[in-house]
Amino acid sequence: MKISVIGTGYVGLVTGTCLAEVGHDVTCVDIDETKISNLKKGIIPIYEPGLSELVLKNFESGSLKFTNQSPGVKDPEAIIFALPTPPNGDGEADLSYLLGAITHIAPQLKKYTVLVNKSTVPVGTAAKVTELAGSLTKTPFDVVSNPEFLKEGFAVEDFMKSDRIVIGSSSPKAVKVMQRLYAPFAQQGVPIIVMDEASSEMTKYAANSFLATKISFMNEIANICELTGANVEDVRRGIGIDPRIGGSFLRAGIGYGGSCFPKDVLALHTSSQLHDYDFKILEAVMQVNERQRDIFCDKVAKYIGDLKGKKLAVWGLSFKPNTDDIRESPPLGIISRLLGLGANIVAYDPEAAENVKKILGDKIIYAKTAIEATKNADALLLLTEWDEFVTADLKQVALSLKNKLIVDGRNAYNSQDVKNAGIKYVSVGRKVM
Repeated sequence: MKISVIGTGYVGLVTGTCLAEVGHDVTCVDIDETKISNLKKGIIPIYEPGLSELVLKNFESGSLKFTNQSPGVKDPEAIIFALPTPPNGDGEADLSYLLGAITHIAPQLKKYTVLVNKSTVPVGTAAKVTELAGSLTKTPFDVVSNPEFLKEGFAVEDFMKSDRIVIGSSSPKAVKVMQRLYAPFAQQGVPIIVMDEASSEMTKYAANSFLATKISFMNEIANICELTGANVEDVRRGIGIDPRIGGSFLRAGIGYGGSCFPKDVLALHTSSQLHDYDFKILEAVMQVNERQRDIFCDKVAKYIGDLKGKKLAVWGLSFKPNTDDIRESPPLGIISRLLGLGANIVAYDPEAAENVKKILGDKIIYAKTAIEATKNADALLLLTEWDEFVTADLKQVALSLKNKLIVDGRNAYNSQDVKNAGIKYVSVGRKVM
């Protein structure tokens, strides 16, 4: 199939590349000429394991192309919109990128085309896009809602081995086109779930909001564990084995972040308010998530004292491991609070440092290695559980620290291992060792 993908951000580039990998003729479009030029040279704008190799392979074979001329290819059978929908000042999803692209592309349609929305959008967006496109062209088309469920750090694997594909459409003709698009995945046993457009749009918000709720719930449990002497890791194992609950997204820590959960929870909460519904659970989820940063900083101050002038080593800047994404990153929220308390921050992250420099500049120091960051530090704060941090030589860390203290926001270590290395260990929802 001839496919255009509008937007070469995280979702668009992964989507276009993976569809090319299974045999489609894909052209990715972006208005950023520098990004397109770099992609043609094999320079990938994001860090995502396995993506660079697939982009290069499919670009060289000709199945994946890049251009800044939309819709990118003459007479595509489907145009996939993978554009940002950031929150506006009221917390609603900003649809200007999507609607702007529709305004530009709809008049260019020459034959029946399926307009596929992969962006995360409020319920009713498909209807809005249909109305807008219909006012701009006489060419027949259908609008489909096709949300993505990718996890950063595992996006290629998630796309190639999806647990489900959701197609939101009331048009049998459009559904057939989408079934052809995803036929290579259906043949591998991936379930394709067809529903109406509004239900599809709600499915994405419901999924992310529920996962965020699990995270905030477990952080509340962790806080109670600290007060009662219980161990949150034991609790996690005890409830996670229950198939009604499941073990994913139950790890206590410093809260959720990234490009999806914060904005999607906020957008669904805002949308409920616009319909005069008070979504109390989501309000609590957001409050707990924000408070978790404060609780972590309070722990640091509790075990160090006045933070003014103290050197704190920070391991991890990205919102999760295996990505350079720092959008709504919990570590950045914590660093901001610690800087406000007068602390000096020396940070290390395998991939995200350059992105952080664009935001924080010289407000913090950027170490070249993990161990360099800990040299003569008053404490080590582990904020992102990259593998190299989890497997670090704790005895070497002990020798490097001035004050033998680790405050772990991700429960990355076995408490006894840290104690055996001669380091005081403060984690989340567990006893201090």
